[in-house]
Order: sequence, then C-alpha cells, then structure tokens
Amino acid sequence: MAMFGPCSDQDDFMTRRCIWVNGPVIVGAGPSGLAVGACLREQGVPFVIIEKADCIASLWQKRTYDRLKLHLPKELCQLPKLQFPQHYPQYPTKGQFIEYLESYAKSFDISPQFNECVQSAKYDQTLGLWRVNTATSTQGEVEYLCRWLVVATGENAEPVIPEIDGLNEFSGKVLHASEYKSGESFKGQKVLVVGCGNSAMEISLDLFNHNAAPSMVCRSSVHVLPREIYGRSTFELAMLLMRWLPLWLVDKIMLVLAWLILGNMEKYGIKRPSMGPLELKNKKGKTPVLDIGSLSKIRSGDIKVVPEVSIFSRNGVELINGNKFEIDAVVFATGYRSNVPNWLKVRSDSKYCSRLFMSFPTHAPNLIRTVAYFSLLFFFFFFRKENSSMRMDSQRHHSRLGGKESRGFTQLDSQGEDSLVHPWMPSKLLKILARSGNMKQ
Repeated sequence: MAMFGPCSDQDDFMTRRCIWVNGPVIVGAGPSGLAVGACLREQGVPFVIIEKADCIASLWQKRTYDRLKLHLPKELCQLPKLQFPQHYPQYPTKGQFIEYLESYAKSFDISPQFNECVQSAKYDQTLGLWRVNTATSTQGEVEYLCRWLVVATGENAEPVIPEIDGLNEFSGKVLHASEYKSGESFKGQKVLVVGCGNSAMEISLDLFNHNAAPSMVCRSSVHVLPREIYGRSTFELAMLLMRWLPLWLVDKIMLVLAWLILGNMEKYGIKRPSMGPLELKNKKGKTPVLDIGSLSKIRSGDIKVVPEVSIFSRNGVELINGNKFEIDAVVFATGYRSNVPNWLKVRSDSKYCSRLFMSFPTHAPNLIRTVAYFSLLFFFFFFRKENSSMRMDSQRHHSRLGGKESRGFTQLDSQGEDSLVHPWMPSKLLKILARSGNMKQ
C-alpha cells in the first residue's frame, strides 16, 4: 500500500518523510471521506485518509449543538453499503448519527491518519503524481505521493464572523454557532442571534426553550419551507416531482405549498428571495431553511426578528433602522468558509475554473472533488439503493440542476480519457480506478 523514502526536493531531504500510496489519498474523515473509503475498501483498492482532528466527523462531534437532528429522513442520509439501524427514529439525533458513522468506519475497517493537517497539495506534472504535504505533532512533516487526490473536507472548515463596528467593545459573551452547545447557560438572558439560516433558527428556538429571550437578525432574504408536507419530506417530494416537471415549476409548487402551510412570513420580517429554493441552491449554494418549530415562536413574538446590526455598544446594539436595545450575549450563526484554497495549490489561469468548489482543472489528472455537506440534491441522487432505473433518473435530474457547472468535475484516467466524476459517486471513482493498470485487487 505504501512505500517510504526520501523526498526529491533538496530542501526537504532528510527532513521530511515520504510515503507512496498505491491508491487515492483522501483528505477528510467526515461522511464524504468515509463513504469513498468504504467503496474503495469493498473493491480492494488501497487508500489513505488524512484527518486533522482526533476523530471522524469532527464537525458533528465537536462543533454542533446538543439538540441537533438530521433535517432529512434517515433514508436520504445513509451512506453507501450500510443502512441506519431500524430502531433509529426517522430523524436521527446528533448522537445517533455519530454512532452510525463510527459503526460505518468500523464495518469497513477504515482507520484515518488522525491529527495530521494538510499543508499543501499540488500536482507534479514531471512525476505525474500528486504531492500532499502534511504536518503532525509526533512525526513532523510527511509527504504523500499518489496518483489520485480526493478532497472530502466539506465547506465548514473555518467559522465566519463578520466585522461589525463596536463588537470589540461589547462586554457580553460573543461566540460562533460552532461553539454553541445549549441554551442552558443563557437562561434569563437577552441573546442576539446573528443570521437567519437553519442554525440560527434552531439556536433561537433552543434559547427560548431554555427561558432565554432571543432576537434573530435577518439580514437577507431566505426561503423557509416546512420540513414535511402532509407527512412526507419536503425535499423528497420536490425530487419526486422533478422526475416529471421542470425545476422552475417544482419551485413554484413548493412555494405555494409552503405559503399554504406556513403563511406569509414577510410581515414577521422574513423576506423570500426572488429566485426559487432549488434554483437558489443550485446557482448560489444557499440552502433553504426547514422549519422545525421556530416560525410558530416568531409568530407569537417569543423569537423576535430584527434587521441588520449597525453598531454594538458596551451593553447593547443599534440596528440600521435606529432602534437600540440591551443584550447580554451574541451568537453568530453566520456560516463557515472552506480552507481548501489555502492548501490546494492550483493556478488561476484560463485552464482552471474560477470557482474551486464547482469544477477543476482538466489537465491535472485524477483530481477528484467530493463535497462533504449534506445536501439532499446529492444524497437523494447518488446514495439511494442500487436500482438502475433510479440511478438513471437521478443522473438526469442532476444534469438538469447542475447545467454546465456539473460537468466541471473532470478527471483523466491513465489513458488520458476524460471522465465525469460527480461529488457523491464513489461508483464512478471505482470504475476510473479499475481502468488504471496500477489499481489491481
């Protein structure tokens, strides 16, 4: 599987250990990385998974709040080759999902290299190999040489906190949603939640349930949909409709159903985007909010919706409409950014796509990108049971959603032939590896 030796660069000689991997190097031990590893393991293809944390699925284990549950039915969220236990509820809890992932890794004998952080990854055209440089606290610097690179780090690597005037002067508690665990410690406090996505909505609800007084900053428009429509998952229904109807029409139907069930939300300060929820997800990556009870508290006034923050003071905040009020704490549910551009070394000339996470350079062989966020648009299409007709429908739907950008996931096999590689299709990866002369079982 691996061979050891000195690196070729003179500067690195005797200071960096080099490892040859006769298969892919997978960066990230979250659900995406585990899924690829399991499919490779089943086919006898060697691989190495590099994980900077000390556990699998570190985002779920260390940076999520206690009350979190899957927002989609378990049938749409299970990884390849292993179903959720039957006794799990329809929407598994955070703890159950982590338990499932640990069982998944154990079932397929997946043992990531923990506490190893990727410093850089670049394709060496002279060698025809990827050179992945990592750093560990115990082994120092390591360089992996491989023909395939799988990026499975997701888009939630680094928390984002916007710069707002006066924030440094605010005397109360300031934290990002990744640090929030429970509203228990905020009992009786006035808490400002900045953001209006799924995390912001759920954190606001959790704060209210723990007798805090939450106010939610809704800076931009957002789609809010019911989690279920007449007992069926909203997104499952949307994907079902897309088997026969165009995307724009499905968007219209979903918005009408949402209006009938949830009512008009603009009078509560929540404005809908002009673009439909599925189209918005496809073009801008913005996920609609699935309501699990927050809207009823917004209607009753238990969760207040306020406009954008203008400036913080020592004990409070001023909004852009001039209103001022005191607060005790601030939770920024303002999302994350990927750190992949920091270590994946690619040029930004015409041979490369302008958006790292949508497509990749076609001249760099065997770069395979897997997006590690739980979007139903990927789970539903590619992680359903192995049914040929369903797979054909799913690929047609993905093409309709992705347009030209979905064709950017390109890699070259050992004969130089182009192959499309979708982010959640380990089976495609296996076919590519199987065509390579060095990938023998």
